[in-house]
Amino acid sequence: MNGERILVIKLSALGDFVQATGAMKAIRRTHPGARLTLLTTAPFAAMGEATGWFDEVWSDGRPEWSDLASTARLIGRLRAARFDRVYDLQCQGRTNRYFQLLWPHRPPWSGNAPGAAMSYREPDRNRLHIQDLWVKQLALAGITDVPPPDLSWLVGDAARFAIAGPYALMAPGGAAHRPAKRWPAPSFGDLAVRLLGQGITPVVVGHGAEEAALAQVILTAAPGAVSLVGKTSIADIAGLARGAALAVGNDTGPVHVIAAAGCPTLVLFSAESNPAMSAPRPVRPDQPVAILREADLADLDVDRVWAAAGDLSRAG
Repeated sequence: MNGERILVIKLSALGDFVQATGAMKAIRRTHPGARLTLLTTAPFAAMGEATGWFDEVWSDGRPEWSDLASTARLIGRLRAARFDRVYDLQCQGRTNRYFQLLWPHRPPWSGNAPGAAMSYREPDRNRLHIQDLWVKQLALAGITDVPPPDLSWLVGDAARFAIAGPYALMAPGGAAHRPAKRWPAPSFGDLAVRLLGQGITPVVVGHGAEEAALAQVILTAAPGAVSLVGKTSIADIAGLARGAALAVGNDTGPVHVIAAAGCPTLVLFSAESNPAMSAPRPVRPDQPVAILREADLADLDVDRVWAAAGDLSRAG
């Protein structure tokens, strides 16, 4: 309906934001004449604006609860906006509390907040893949066509890196506070040697000093590899993914970007996360996306990864 004021909530993290882009696109298609606002956090504000689906992006979506003034400002801002509908794609205790704090004038709310008009709280909620969960949640709000993640709007300048010949992306990093989600850097180095032997240049992506150190381990083992750690934007990673022969990486945000950009992708999971609920999925029918899971990634043999990467390359 023209003139509707719609709020979409997605606060973080990178992989989750990427997975939510299909749901965001579906919401925009359902409300073509509405004024859509995205409530997010500062790291994702530019991405929200770049989608082209939102008329306004708020980046103050996660004040510390101890910061009573900032929390009060956010709730006051939500009240003053008088949204006609809210789509909560974060669905955490925090955003459920936002719903409660809007009493007594709560807008129709799609999420899992108790008492919300369009609350999906079925027992299977915590067993569903996040994309399937949003399909069921949005169906309660009348949205029945939710596409895969869409990063067509995320365009970087991959050409400036001048990577010659076929190349494979490698993402050896991950959240610093969850080191168990990382396949050991020497194993990535062994894989890089094998890729070079097949005429494929390994290109390491990531950010920060810790991931730069991981890249150096790989380059020491495979001097023909290339490190772009700290040199790429998220958009650049998407651009590189569109030209890559394949990608291998841990369950981390950049890998979700790579897979959602359409690259044949092998994702390595440990016991720290469940691929049945959060693994990247193909965004087109001919895109291979494969998963290897080992409780302790230190026990994941390079031969298994090499075989899976070969299958991925042939399928792609």
